[in-house]
Amino acid sequence: MAYEEEDQPTLKEVEKDVLQLEKEIERLELKSLLGDPDDKRNAIVSINAGAGGTEAQDWVEMLLRMYLRWCESRGMANQEIDYLPGDEAGVKNVTFTVSGPYAYGYLKSEHGIHRMVRISPFDATGRRHTSFASVSVLPEVVTDIEVKIEEKDLRIDAFRASGPGGQHVNKTSSAIRITHLPTGIVVQCQNEKSQHRNKEMALKVLRSRLYEIEKKKLEQEKQDRHQNQKDIAWGSQIRSYVFNPYRMVKDHRTNEEVGNLDRVMDGDIDMFINAYLRMKQ
Repeated sequence: MAYEEEDQPTLKEVEKDVLQLEKEIERLELKSLLGDPDDKRNAIVSINAGAGGTEAQDWVEMLLRMYLRWCESRGMANQEIDYLPGDEAGVKNVTFTVSGPYAYGYLKSEHGIHRMVRISPFDATGRRHTSFASVSVLPEVVTDIEVKIEEKDLRIDAFRASGPGGQHVNKTSSAIRITHLPTGIVVQCQNEKSQHRNKEMALKVLRSRLYEIEKKKLEQEKQDRHQNQKDIAWGSQIRSYVFNPYRMVKDHRTNEEVGNLDRVMDGDIDMFINAYLRMKQ
């Protein structure tokens, strides 16, 4: 009996280690589900009040608190971009960024309509209200386009310039033609007397051409992303939060259901995120 009592602290320590190991395995498993190139990016989250007036605006504020608590638990930073307070209470709409590893990968599961059912504190008759809020989640894309030109990707040819310019231009191979091998873009410059200056100007033109290509590519990716993301349609909620007559949160995509409503509203939404990622996989 004494031996068992002495062994209790060891068992508790082992149990604690097992729980930590299970959490680490789950974290690594989830990370393996985040394979989209955008998943690693920061997230831009917007919450907008739907039908329901003051009640819906209060719901937006509650969801904002839920996400900020989630960010806190994950050690992720957030920054408010736009904030429009409600007329009487709550928030009409808010936009904020979430910065941290795989912020978008996790939060993309929250994109959609969130429905709340409760006895409204703003209704003197004590009636039950249903309110809606839309949550939009987008990856934060870096807009600064960096154009890298490597020597191995260039074929540089010198040739004699044609046209006006005097004897010096006609007798020396000062003109420069640069071919960018990966794209096939050809630029040339022959206006300057110096070969070095012509090369400098040609590289400047090439850089501008490559910048334009990258810019168009970025715009296309942005357009594709918006088209691929489902429209937020009222009435097609992804999750319901019921405060009355019973307390429950249910995700309608995965059928994940949680009875501890307070826990969810305090930012513990990982079970819904996990279930969504597994479903998508």
